[in-house]
Amino acid sequence: MAVRTKRGKGAAGTETVYIKNMVCDRCIRVVREEFTSMGLDVRRIDLGEAEVGSVRGGLDRDAVRDVLQRNGFELIEDANARLIEAVKKAVITFVHHRTGSEPGRRYTDFIASTVGRDYHSLSVLFSSVENVTIEQYYIRQRIERVKELMKYGDRTLSEIAYMMEYSSVQHLSNQFKSVTGLTPSQFKALGSGHAGRHHRLPLDKVR
Repeated sequence: MAVRTKRGKGAAGTETVYIKNMVCDRCIRVVREEFTSMGLDVRRIDLGEAEVGSVRGGLDRDAVRDVLQRNGFELIEDANARLIEAVKKAVITFVHHRTGSEPGRRYTDFIASTVGRDYHSLSVLFSSVENVTIEQYYIRQRIERVKELMKYGDRTLSEIAYMMEYSSVQHLSNQFKSVTGLTPSQFKALGSGHAGRHHRLPLDKVR
């Protein structure tokens, strides 16, 4: 997890810490607890960033970095890393946490709007650093969400395809097999105890 601090962002007298590998509400809870235990005045925490009250003498970046690393996160140190993490956060939000209030919205438009940069420049940067395209990363996150919905067992594949805005069940099945090597039926038959690349991945491990 990477962290970057910046004075003056947000309310006066605060510093923003940028954090890599935050992907869920549990991550927010862990960072809040750790920062509070360090004596920091936590004003706001979201996926990928935390706003804390300014500390006399400046924030102890080494201490922050250490506590984040102990919990599987990283301190984001440069602007490009921050942009890449913002893209990942936008993809995860679009795929896993969107309420469905904007059906049909393109993920490319969502990313550009959320990050505040044009999609092409983000795509070039992302590919050069991550060695995969944003589209490939989006597809892999999408398949992880499909796996999750299949594991719940309360929706048919047709319902999942509709929910995830695939054009058809066949489209979902083809994409699922291209990523996992299995058809949805084969994956479901494996059961929750199967290990390896077919099993569900933690969201921060999706590449």
